[in-house]
Amino acid sequence: MAVSEPWGAHWGAIGQAGQTSAVAFAPPASSSANWQAAYRRRLVVTDAIIVVVAVFGAQFLRFGEDSASLYIPGFSGSSFTLAYTLVSAVFAVAWLVGLRLHGTRDPKTVGNGTQEYRSIADASIRTFGILTIAAFLLHIEVARAYLLLALPVGLLLLIAGRWMWRGWLSAQRSQGRFLTRIVIVGEHAKSVHIAREVQRDHTAGYEIIGAVTERGHGLLLPGIPVIGDLDGMLPALESVGADAVVYSGSDLISPPRLRQFGWELQTRSIDLIVAAALTDIAGPRIHARPVAGLSLIHVDYPEFTGMRYATKRAFDVCVSALALLVLSPLLLALAFAVRTDGGPALFMQERIGLDGRRFRLLKFRSMVPDAEDMLSNLLAFSDGNGVLFKMRDDPRVTKVGGVLRRFSLDELPQLWNVLRGDMSLIGPRPPLMREVQNYEDFAQRRLLVKPGITGLWQVSGRSDLSWEDSVRLDLYYVENWSLTGDLVILWRTVRTLLRPHGAY
Repeated sequence: MAVSEPWGAHWGAIGQAGQTSAVAFAPPASSSANWQAAYRRRLVVTDAIIVVVAVFGAQFLRFGEDSASLYIPGFSGSSFTLAYTLVSAVFAVAWLVGLRLHGTRDPKTVGNGTQEYRSIADASIRTFGILTIAAFLLHIEVARAYLLLALPVGLLLLIAGRWMWRGWLSAQRSQGRFLTRIVIVGEHAKSVHIAREVQRDHTAGYEIIGAVTERGHGLLLPGIPVIGDLDGMLPALESVGADAVVYSGSDLISPPRLRQFGWELQTRSIDLIVAAALTDIAGPRIHARPVAGLSLIHVDYPEFTGMRYATKRAFDVCVSALALLVLSPLLLALAFAVRTDGGPALFMQERIGLDGRRFRLLKFRSMVPDAEDMLSNLLAFSDGNGVLFKMRDDPRVTKVGGVLRRFSLDELPQLWNVLRGDMSLIGPRPPLMREVQNYEDFAQRRLLVKPGITGLWQVSGRSDLSWEDSVRLDLYYVENWSLTGDLVILWRTVRTLLRPHGAY
């Protein structure tokens, strides 16, 4: 599928749905450049400290305090040795240069989305790959243990460092700092769509301060005034001090006029971001192809078979088997705790899995044994989202079950479902048959992948989400899943369990 919009890929976080792809083709806005430069300097210092610690730490762990040397054969029959301290310095400088050349501190990626982590991993692996190939071609025998310590430790520390800075940046943005002030320009209906999608992602750092549409007055959405019409775009922008313009599209603005508009914004140091109407499509599925001056956007269809899916299955098997082994003492202890009321430890329920196949889902029992028989009398008191039955103070939940639910410990037996192949570690929530029977046509796409123990909706609000938001997040995962995204969701799941919210 191709979309003929002058538009490029600029995505925020996996886990957030409804993000808007865009490309800026003007210099950074002056009012936001100051904080971006300061933030970038913080990243440079942090990256340098981490790389030095990782490389020289690997040298110390491998060689201790000995002044080890690296033998380097010469090209004319002679040879010489080089102290590993100098080798470590060369590696550290090369690593930092690699991070710089791969744009790991680009303002368009830092602080939002998995692209930042992916670029760090790419830069690190490629830098070490080049150094390793160079050492092989020159017959330089660098200690393997030294490299095998420096790369993974340094990479993990770099990602952890970026994660901590992103947490700090998100906290600043929640207080109204470090935001890019944007104005949406285009047709009213399209601008409403873009504004709603941008507002879904509170960590992206965009503050919508107004809109310019053909109506010229009123409100775009509550809190977003229409500050002008399409004939007076530039005066309206100058009156509010915008950092960037998001162009949502309009038949009233011809391509030559849009190009001229971009030039005018460039002289005012205001970014121009051209947004397409596509939503819930992650960056890896988007490929820009210039044709005769147009930017054609090719969108790949989701993959549900092949090597990537086999890798996901292998990951599920390895992690679930290891988790069952390591957590077996905890599982036994929880089983004994659940049985204190005389009922069974496990609760089995029929759920719908991949391609509509039925399977028996396992959970630790968190309710009284006859909970299903009591359900019909409680439906009127549901605190759920209209489709899923949930009660904050469900009288059927046992004392032990309340603790299990709060920290999602009742879900642990589903590791066996994952090992059997009924479920995946990450995926849409496993629905009941009565839920599937009420699905709209588009919701059936949730069944194109295996259901998961955890997923986007579990780390984005859990039972507090509306039915529409739950479906939207599940469909976003189905359309855009990746192994990297799965790892991010697993990490966010751990954070959610430590700070339970929306679990009842």
